[in-house]
Amino acid sequence: MIFKIRNIVTDTRLSNIDYNSEDLLDIHREILDEKKMLRKVFAKFYDKCIESDNKFLTGEGIRIEIGAGTSFFKSKYPEILSSDIKRSKNLDMVVDAMNMPFDDNSVRTVYGINCFHHFPYPEKFFSELSRCLCKGGGCILIEPYYGMAASYIYKNIFTTETFNKNQQYWDNSKNTVMTGANQALSYIVFVRDHKKFETKFPALEIVHQEPLNNYMEYLLSGGLNFKQLCPTFLLPFIHFVEFLLQPFIKLFALHYLIVIRKK
Repeated sequence: MIFKIRNIVTDTRLSNIDYNSEDLLDIHREILDEKKMLRKVFAKFYDKCIESDNKFLTGEGIRIEIGAGTSFFKSKYPEILSSDIKRSKNLDMVVDAMNMPFDDNSVRTVYGINCFHHFPYPEKFFSELSRCLCKGGGCILIEPYYGMAASYIYKNIFTTETFNKNQQYWDNSKNTVMTGANQALSYIVFVRDHKKFETKFPALEIVHQEPLNNYMEYLLSGGLNFKQLCPTFLLPFIHFVEFLLQPFIKLFALHYLIVIRKK
């Protein structure tokens, strides 16, 4: 049943698209421009990143978003550099998160929204954070959550990615730019294997993790790949329901925020 529903609600513009091509960015940008509800979801992500930066991180240096794709983070916060591994006209630069072109101790904050699980060699990314972050600076990630609802949805809704909490290793050589990723990678590294993370990267510490309470509006917006499932004018009602269900956020959340700081 879930597969039939997925086929019905998938945005037709993504039919037969190569998910690793630059055409995907153009289509996703078009979809994002059309969806007021989805733009509000991402705007909340950006605000939460900045709020967490101000609360948990210190130091001087550049602030950069990696894996930005169609992001409008920079439009909301112009001081942030926008980057992706793929070239795009709306981005400032091309950056490989596992080989970043920044001087040692020169970066205040690295932001990454739904991109970490696409890294085939996350240990290289952590090594780069240890090198280029200033003391007190850090990395703020928003990634797929691992609760009951998220685990079910992510396992069944995408054909280009998996959700496997039991993956033994962090590395995933099957990853390409946009396909083959394990959406449970952040759970594996920061929750299941957090002691291993602390041992392998002693200069870094996980200082905060928090499930995010905008799951209903994200799901009903259809994200970047599916049709919107309800009209935007219902947003106040959706926010009210999310507020009422706040005590159950660990069951229903679809994303969570992770803050990593350099000691």
